[in-house]
Amino acid sequence: MKVALYAPLKPLDHPVPSGDRTIGRELAAALAGHGIETVVPTRFRARWFSVRPLLWLKALAARREALAAARREGIEAFVTYHAYYKSPDVIGPYVARARGIPYVIFQGIHATKTRRRLATRLGYVLNRRSLLAADAVFSNRKLDVDNLLRLLPPERVVYVRPGIDPGEFAFDAAARRRLRGAWGVADAPVVVTAAMFRDDVKSKSLAFLFLRLGELARQGVPFFLAVAGDGEMREALAALAARELPGRHVFLGLVPRGELGAVFGAGDLFAFPGIGESLGMVYLEAQAAGLPVVPLADGGVPEVVANGRTGLLTPPGDAAAYGDALARLLDDKALRRAMGEAAARYVRAEHDRAVNYGVVAERLRRLVGLR
Repeated sequence: MKVALYAPLKPLDHPVPSGDRTIGRELAAALAGHGIETVVPTRFRARWFSVRPLLWLKALAARREALAAARREGIEAFVTYHAYYKSPDVIGPYVARARGIPYVIFQGIHATKTRRRLATRLGYVLNRRSLLAADAVFSNRKLDVDNLLRLLPPERVVYVRPGIDPGEFAFDAAARRRLRGAWGVADAPVVVTAAMFRDDVKSKSLAFLFLRLGELARQGVPFFLAVAGDGEMREALAALAARELPGRHVFLGLVPRGELGAVFGAGDLFAFPGIGESLGMVYLEAQAAGLPVVPLADGGVPEVVANGRTGLLTPPGDAAAYGDALARLLDDKALRRAMGEAAARYVRAEHDRAVNYGVVAERLRRLVGLR
């Protein structure tokens, strides 16, 4: 079976890592594992379609390109990944209708407040139109499911837990020894964090973490921090870390996803506040590697962390509570180990992409069989 897989926000081979890109790639890999080949029908990006008239003309060419690809490749269904007001799908409904094939959205979002603003009104209308045209809309976040059910009948909305391949992050004892030796770490617990250093909530989260760890360092709590990531805010974040954590940290730069498992395995806990985090795939990756995690209970994060069992969630904006959670895990090796072991089991049991996204593969086959 062959389906189109289109990402209007940004292509899945985009060079800049992100949780959004990770989810899309995991979906494609899971479908392949279930015998469904995916074809990219167009690389057209609809980001901020509402306010960029030039995109309206480019969309016409992208439609022709996608329709030609569907004909050439014998596409049996059109799947759009991550459609919302900022990047509405103006390609999929057209191609599916022209070819008479099922149209499906994975990670569809319906945000009604965007209809009130001039800058987002067109995006809202186009996104709503694509959601109404879909034969099925999948969502990996419960809040989004609730919003979708305000627009669509229950039989067309499907919740799927986010998934990864847990084996990609299996613990590697040799890598742990090698990396900790390179970092000059002996017995002190290692805190690992990972994020792109963008000038937004990602960098704000890292700054929040550095400040809380700085407070613990001044209290004499032993630890070492390893930071994976890079971006425009590196200089500012490096300066903050140097001030708050002198001699207690290392910046690793941008670590390829295939090597993140080794970095996680060299640590003892994973900490990233995740201010305004939509979901947080990195928490699944760290837990799969056997690390307890410390995020804020923000957005969809509680859907990927079992609070009190695989990590410690703290109230958004509560700096003291976050610092206390870090201190608790840094001070208790047995708790770290117990939570880390539970975290690895949790991801394998609840967030295996082969199982979770198998629901998508099954629905696609059923829809194609009905046409």
